[in-house]
Amino acid sequence: MKTIQIGMKSAVAALALCAVSTTALAGKDAITLGMVLEPTHLDPTAGAAAAIDEVVYANVFEGLTRINSKGEIKPALAQSWTVSDDGLTYVFKLHSGVKFHDGTSFDAQDVVFSLDRARGEKSVNAQKALFKAIDKVEAVDPMTVKITLKQQNGNMLFNLGWGDAVIVAPESADNNKSNPVGTGPFKFVKWVKGDRVELARAANYWGKSKVLGKATFKIISDPAAAFSAMMAGDVDAFPNFPAPENLAQFKSDPRFKVVIGSTEGETILSTNNAKPPFDNVKVRRAMMMGINRQNIIDGAMFGNGTPIGSHFAPHHPAYVDLTGAYAYNPEKAKALLKEAGFPNGFEATLKLPPPSYARRGGEIIAADLKKIGINLKIVPVEWGPWIKDVFKATNYDLTIVSHTEPMDIGIYARKKYYFNYHSKAFNSVMDELNKTTDTKGRYALLGKAQKILSDDAVNGFLFQLAKTGVWNKKLNGLWENSPVQANDLTGVSWAD
Repeated sequence: MKTIQIGMKSAVAALALCAVSTTALAGKDAITLGMVLEPTHLDPTAGAAAAIDEVVYANVFEGLTRINSKGEIKPALAQSWTVSDDGLTYVFKLHSGVKFHDGTSFDAQDVVFSLDRARGEKSVNAQKALFKAIDKVEAVDPMTVKITLKQQNGNMLFNLGWGDAVIVAPESADNNKSNPVGTGPFKFVKWVKGDRVELARAANYWGKSKVLGKATFKIISDPAAAFSAMMAGDVDAFPNFPAPENLAQFKSDPRFKVVIGSTEGETILSTNNAKPPFDNVKVRRAMMMGINRQNIIDGAMFGNGTPIGSHFAPHHPAYVDLTGAYAYNPEKAKALLKEAGFPNGFEATLKLPPPSYARRGGEIIAADLKKIGINLKIVPVEWGPWIKDVFKATNYDLTIVSHTEPMDIGIYARKKYYFNYHSKAFNSVMDELNKTTDTKGRYALLGKAQKILSDDAVNGFLFQLAKTGVWNKKLNGLWENSPVQANDLTGVSWAD
């Protein structure tokens, strides 16, 4: 009997070891990433939420070009291209043998369909302005596409690398919100609303990328829950960890790697410029003088972030430091409010989406502005209602959000955008920028544009969002910086 008991224990131990080994091996071919915000849907050509691209960009969907981790333009579905001397004609040679995940073939007609759909009259593309310069898109032959511009656009190749410009198939485009079908190395498997999105390696992917077998994007909006999930190993990585107060603990834990990078996220106190009293530039300038940017960075982001004075990333060579234009000065702010006709201040609402930079930063801003007589009613909103009411319907006074689209200063020239800002001077600079291709000239124009936005105090320019990543130390290939909204998994692997 004793011999039998020993044998059973050995068998149980062997089975347990086998289970552990199997789990470990499975983990080498899979990854679970934490995300704060759940995508509103999964079609990057029909939504503004960054969370959409953070799941599908480069993973499920691909464009003619793509943006890599350094912000460089690289080939994607287009293997090469040529640009005419006058800068008005782009000819793209496409990769052959590419198929969508549903088995349909990719060719030049899909490119024509996708770009015409993105720029068409009925387009719901959140970045339709990216395609404004395009006159026509033509299929020269099945593997060649010609794009003709109405006017020069020095950013065209970069624009075609955005998630909003990915190529979709006419057979599946209408269903991409719930069942995305692309040409990328991962295919969509399942979306459990409120919990996770699952992807799996796409069979017979056309490219050379050898990706993991499975990727799960776990939605964890609560900072405390995000910390617990990382510590317990329920998630392998949080590329944008929402609780900066926990970073020191992760740094001291040998299981993890903490990587602080930069993003394209200009974090701003978005202001409805068409709504009184915010249509008064003196009011907007007073608010800027009444806000202590560094306190927001320290209090909401635990020191992670760089103050900004306009809508432009400090890491870009064309950046102009305008933070001194509205240095923190509550007394001057109160005097300016009095000049504007509000000696006793006023009341307004501040609608805050879920990210911690917004919720925590909003409390600090409300406390700052109360000192100069502006009393803010804080209204927490979920991401879906924020997109509907604030971004689309412009039903708001103030809000806080990070604009993470790359090089997006041009949004201030749009006829309809949720800031409700219109400036002939700014639009003129943007028109000139689109005609300018030499680097020195473009940088000078970008400097002028930043100055106009600062002078007009269009929004409360707060800080550039840092990318606070935490992941298992055995993971390789996750992006340190975020030049575009992405969790690109094409180069991610586990160390042996």
